[in-house]
Parts: sequence; structure tokens; C-alpha cells
Amino acid sequence: MKILVLGAGAWGTALAMSASQNPQARHEVTLWARDAAQAAAMRAARVNARYLPELPLPASLRVIDGPADGLAGLVQGQDLVVIGTPMAGLRGVLQQIRDFDQPVAWLCKGFEPADHGPHGLLAHEIQAQVAPRLQAGVLSGPSFAQEVARGQPTALVAASRDAAVRERLVQAFHSPTLRVYDNDDIVGVEVGGAVKNVLAIATGLCDGLNLGLNARAALITRGLAEMTRLGLALGARAETFMGLSGLGDLVLTATGDLSRNRKVGLLLAQGQTLAQAVASLGHVAEGVYCARTVVQRAQGLGVDMPISQGVVALLDGRMRPEAAVAALMGRDPSKEG
Repeated sequence: MKILVLGAGAWGTALAMSASQNPQARHEVTLWARDAAQAAAMRAARVNARYLPELPLPASLRVIDGPADGLAGLVQGQDLVVIGTPMAGLRGVLQQIRDFDQPVAWLCKGFEPADHGPHGLLAHEIQAQVAPRLQAGVLSGPSFAQEVARGQPTALVAASRDAAVRERLVQAFHSPTLRVYDNDDIVGVEVGGAVKNVLAIATGLCDGLNLGLNARAALITRGLAEMTRLGLALGARAETFMGLSGLGDLVLTATGDLSRNRKVGLLLAQGQTLAQAVASLGHVAEGVYCARTVVQRAQGLGVDMPISQGVVALLDGRMRPEAAVAALMGRDPSKEG
């Protein structure tokens, strides 16, 4: 299979490496980098020094570059195109390849930033707006790029309303080290992938303030309830949130030391400003950029999301870390469920 990955960040590179190294498939994998200097360095050193240092690229992985407005020509002849850009870049890529007639999948998780789109949309909503003819879906689930690039065991979910897209993603990425399940609930899979980033900031804050494991467990559990409420309001199925892209991704991102969103919460708890925390990461933390949109969509649907609201107040500087925790603990008693 010919696979083109658009975007040489950590996750795009890791999946390109994984597909290239699958001994059972022998895929032809091409990784496109927007930055010509980055691509040249990757070809010369056979490593993505910025995002995955010390993890050599497979010899079979082809690295190319080119203008960001020339993607329509690159996708021709490919069996699968995987978009590895951040959420803010998805709309522009989809507009360029909207006439492609083979399956397309994106990797980004979150809601589109309000200044990039009209309503702060999920990825499948953007695609329906700008490229409705595409056969499209998402590859998501609990996964740190470094572990996938190393070939450590991982399970993902391929989600689309189109069975052909799900099948192509399974064929492309299922391997001895990467298990890919299929799911037709793309709404639920995308809501899980978006909201877990916001909740990971809250659990990072909890850990940074040394509130204990009881508090962390409570945040994760009640956060899962928030995520599910929003998903159901948007048309998802409840059982999706007990799967890989819901509970699985939430637990990983909220507790894992490689989580950028959890790191933001930890740094805020230590007294850093949001600007300082984000600058220190060197990578995109999607929860920072989509938290407000999560809350806006929830409010528009009449969905109560107190943890997410507390994260937004914290990110906006309207509330100190200790006050955010006190506000959550000071809520009136209520029934679980």
C-alpha cells in the first residue's frame, strides 16, 4: 500500500515509522514535511531531531518536502493519505485535497480554534463543510508518539462512517506492535480525543498541587462523565466513551509523564504563567487551544462541564490553581450518573 503522511511532527513521524517497519505489509510510506530545512536534516541524519531524537528513521521511509499549497499533486497515486497537522491546520489541508478519491484520515484531536473557523468545529464537521466528497475518518486512541516509534505495544481506533476508510486504516497500521480496532462512531471518538486534553490539564494541576491519588481518581472519573455528556449531546454513543478513545485516552493523557497537556497543569501549579508553560513544551498542547471551545459548545447545548469550566478560568487567568480546586470541591452535593 502507498501511504502518504502529511506532517512531520512527533505523531505523524511515529505512525510513518510504524507503517514502514511492518514486516507483514511492506508498505511504501512517504512522510511530507512543510519545512524544507527540517526535511533535509531528516534525510541526512535519518532522524527527526526536533520531535523524536535518538529514534532512527527506517531505511524504507521516504522523506519529502514542498510548498504547503502544493498538496493536491502530492496525493495523487496514493492509497491512503494521513493528515498529521495540528487541529488549526486541518481546514487548509482538507481544502487542498478535497477532490482526492482515496481514503483520508486525520490524527489531530480537539476542536478547531475559534479564530480559524466559524463555530469551533470537530474535525469531521470541518471535513463535512469544506470537503464533503472525501472518504474520511480519524485514527485516535491512547498513544504517545515516542512509544509507537519505538515499537512498544499500542492499541488505536479507526473511526469513520465509511467502512472502506476503517478497513484501509486497519490494513495500513495494524501490525504485531500496533493493534487497530474499528468504530463507526466518529463523533464519540473525536469528542473523547478532544475533551481528554482539557481534563489532563486539570489532573496535572491536581498532581502539581500534591492533592493526592484520591483527588486524581475523582477528577478522571468525573471528567469521563463530562466527556460523555457532551458526546451524547453531539450525537455520540455512550459505549464509545468506555473504549480506547474515551476512557483509554483519558487515563493515558491524565496520568502519563509524556503528556504535554498534563505538563501544562503541573507547570501552572508550580506558579508559571500560561505563556511560560506553553513555551517550555516545544510542542502543541491541544487542550490549551480547545478548552474554551469545549466549554462554548457545551454551554450552547446546555451541558454542564464544571471541570472544563475551571480549566478555562485557570487558563484565562481569572482563577488561581488553589481557587479552581476549591470551586470544584465547593459545589453542591448531587447524584452520581
